[in-house]
Amino acid sequence: MGTISEKIFTRAVGKEAKAKDFVLANVDYAMAHDGTSVLAVKAFKEMEIEKVWNPEKIVIPFDHIAPSNTETSAGLQHEIRDWIKEQQIPNFYEIGEGICHQVLPENGFAMPGKLIVGADSHSCTYGAFGAFATGVGATDMAEIFASGRLWFRVPESLRITVEGKLEKGVYAKDLTLYLIGKTGIAGATYKALEFYGNAIEELSVSGRMTLCNMAIEMGAKTGIVPPDEKTFAFLKGRAANSYEPVYADSEASYVQEINYDAADIEPQVACPHQVDNVKPVGELEGTSLDQVFIGTCTNGRLEDLELAAEILKGKQVSVRTIVIPASRRVLLKAIENGTMKTLLKAGVTPATPGCGPCLGAHQGVIGEGEVCLSTANRNFRGRMGKGGFIYLASPATAAASALTGEITDPRTV
Repeated sequence: MGTISEKIFTRAVGKEAKAKDFVLANVDYAMAHDGTSVLAVKAFKEMEIEKVWNPEKIVIPFDHIAPSNTETSAGLQHEIRDWIKEQQIPNFYEIGEGICHQVLPENGFAMPGKLIVGADSHSCTYGAFGAFATGVGATDMAEIFASGRLWFRVPESLRITVEGKLEKGVYAKDLTLYLIGKTGIAGATYKALEFYGNAIEELSVSGRMTLCNMAIEMGAKTGIVPPDEKTFAFLKGRAANSYEPVYADSEASYVQEINYDAADIEPQVACPHQVDNVKPVGELEGTSLDQVFIGTCTNGRLEDLELAAEILKGKQVSVRTIVIPASRRVLLKAIENGTMKTLLKAGVTPATPGCGPCLGAHQGVIGEGEVCLSTANRNFRGRMGKGGFIYLASPATAAASALTGEITDPRTV
């Protein structure tokens, strides 16, 4: 009688694993990007181990500072490219291929029942496919590179059920921010969130990725949506390996069960400088903006760009607006179906698929005292530039606000 997490760890360990157990688990796939692979590889070399445990199971995308912005970052990336060749790692994704948390699912590495570990806190995104996915530090990743295993404390699980239907103008990001506001940034610390209810089932795969991506913003170890036909359809012809879907038993034990009504949710905005400082958009309308940013691993997928284009079609933005597709594939599809043309004609500025200004290192960093409305997942002080103010919202709210130059309820446009 186990939760999804307990069942995945039981398989990964080879014997029964229950919440609170300390286990040494076999990792199915490991990921490090250009920002974290530098330290992970340094630690790996210090172990004096010649070869990684399994090059086929390691994925390295370059996305955080892509293309490189200084001689230092260029040099570090060059060193990692050499190491990748030396280790004969086939799953390397160069600059421009996209954000790690988009690239892994696109290439079929995020699968039900798998234990996936990334050297990035938002690796919990892959829980949208029914995996147990979590982030670790670079030295822990070095241990995985060396042995394919890592110690874990099996988390207790928290069950969140959202029934009903999201109202018009309310999207997965609004649902996610609403849950974070209710739970708090530490309300689910080291818990595994399992999401249920017809409001969750109705979310697209992209919407589920948005939801699970921000589980870490509640302190959670991971967020998981039980796999269904949408999951299997996405993975058809794409899955990198065979997989076994995992579901919680009817009598699984949860540390807490919380229920919400989707009809209670309206467009949400997270205010500076904490992700759980969430308010309905109506309370913030009129807040002046210097920049709008649509993209990131949270909301840079095709349906996000299409939503923004639908709102901006035939109009002009009145504040600088940066749009960065989450991957090359997303960009190509957005070009093919006219979405990028619509956005460009509306006056937005596109950039290379990748993280962009989200982490405050590249392409679109804001200045002292500037205000940005972003579709990203974090708004901590200094996140996108020293002295800036970041509001978080859905692509719809971001696009509507780009038109007016101030925070705007998307339902009004």
